[in-house]
Amino acid sequence: MAGADARSGLKQAYNALMKNAGALLAAPVVASLALRLKAMWESGELQLLLGQLLNSEVDVAKVAVILSAGLLLWTLYRLAFPSDRPVYLVDFSVHKGLEEWKFPKEWFLPQSAAKGKFTADDLDFQEKILMRSGLGDETYVPPWLYSKPPHYDMTHARKEFEITCYSAVKELLNKTGVTPKQIGVVITNCSLFNPTPSLGATLMNHFGMGSSTINYNLGGMGCSAGVIAVDLARQMLQLYPNTYALVVSHENLTSNWYPGSDRSMLVPNCIFRANGAAVLLSNKPTESWRSKYELQTVVRTNLAADDEAFKCVYQMEDDSGVRGVRLAKELMSVAGRALKANMTTLGPRVLPVSEQLIFAGNMIARKLFGPKKFPPYVPDFSLAFNHICIHTGGRAVLDTMEKQMQLSKEVMEPSRAGLYRYGNVSSTSVWYVLAFVESHRGVRRGDKVWQLGFGSGFKCNSAVWVARRRIATMHPAWEGFNLQAMRDEFDEADREKAAYLAAKAAGTAKAK
Repeated sequence: MAGADARSGLKQAYNALMKNAGALLAAPVVASLALRLKAMWESGELQLLLGQLLNSEVDVAKVAVILSAGLLLWTLYRLAFPSDRPVYLVDFSVHKGLEEWKFPKEWFLPQSAAKGKFTADDLDFQEKILMRSGLGDETYVPPWLYSKPPHYDMTHARKEFEITCYSAVKELLNKTGVTPKQIGVVITNCSLFNPTPSLGATLMNHFGMGSSTINYNLGGMGCSAGVIAVDLARQMLQLYPNTYALVVSHENLTSNWYPGSDRSMLVPNCIFRANGAAVLLSNKPTESWRSKYELQTVVRTNLAADDEAFKCVYQMEDDSGVRGVRLAKELMSVAGRALKANMTTLGPRVLPVSEQLIFAGNMIARKLFGPKKFPPYVPDFSLAFNHICIHTGGRAVLDTMEKQMQLSKEVMEPSRAGLYRYGNVSSTSVWYVLAFVESHRGVRRGDKVWQLGFGSGFKCNSAVWVARRRIATMHPAWEGFNLQAMRDEFDEADREKAAYLAAKAAGTAKAK
């Protein structure tokens, strides 16, 4: 224990040294210059030089021409190579869910059994998935999915989108005071429900947006599409000055509820829940003072060229012709590969120099002496970020991310809370998690936030935000949430798991 504390102390000292290396190197230079100027002043040399400058005859016209030429060249350079406009996150909102949509875990199995399409083994499988999912008892499902008869039609799919997303957009516009006519770009993303007219056009129609509003609709891009939509908005805001961009993320349960019995397609029914998020971005200089965050960088990784990655989340028909989304057993290993590739690109942009040097040294040592002598070094991303918002794909996803990135329980808690309270809410999950952070932890000015999403394709996408001000916002979606009750439930589950593993190791546990 003492050795670990010593290593931790040395690492902190090393990180502090590297973080302030620039200031430490600059200090003697500045001190030397200050001493030189002091000596020149005391000797009268500095006063003499100043007098010569003031008494010299200067051709004002020539100076003006030189300055004008320099200004012209600078202007032409900026026109040819414009700097990126800052992208501000003015505010965002997430849909809370209607009281009548609440779907306790104890309801799930009776509703599945009532459909009469599942064997006892199928029901037992679904129960195991649900009990191990990390979901709580206050997630939301449209009630028409378990009505008699259930409704999976276009009308109800539209209704689900309207209820979940209209409310999020309305709340956002009310908070920001921005009118629908002021919005220049609308971007919607929903993987599995893409009607005609598009969801973006549906929003424009409902809120009465202007005819010059640019509209994009992203489909089939999976659970990381929320970050992709932000990246598209960023690109649009580089082209159009003084603009607001509205990003609306959603995944539709009605159009994708799977009524079949293929086990690889039943998992989404067990963990996906109703959702909606609305985000207002802008490049207006006047929005810089009140915006919550500024976008620092987006890193997108796509493994679609690899067949295994491409097919690990795949929409198809089962043997009976019933459409659903198949989740392959290779999903977690593919996610791990995508995460590694994404972090390799993201690391140099965000990690402190100390972590980059250790990582580079580890790679060189592994090349020279072999990977068996030097295990891979996982950079400490908690040194780069104050808050990490990981896609709430399921308990196994979060467990894998926690292990691979060596994150603490405290860092993982916002994502686990998002899964517990709302379930897998697909592309909106990073916004539900950030809403938890703002509501229950608060964000300080200058804090860095990492949103990390995974999705079909297979994709891993990161967005990094920097807080422009102190944020302590209680989102309606997180009002009344009993955080301690969730912690107690998780602690009890950990104790049960530890007891089971101990009994299994002793050879007394029964196979489950």
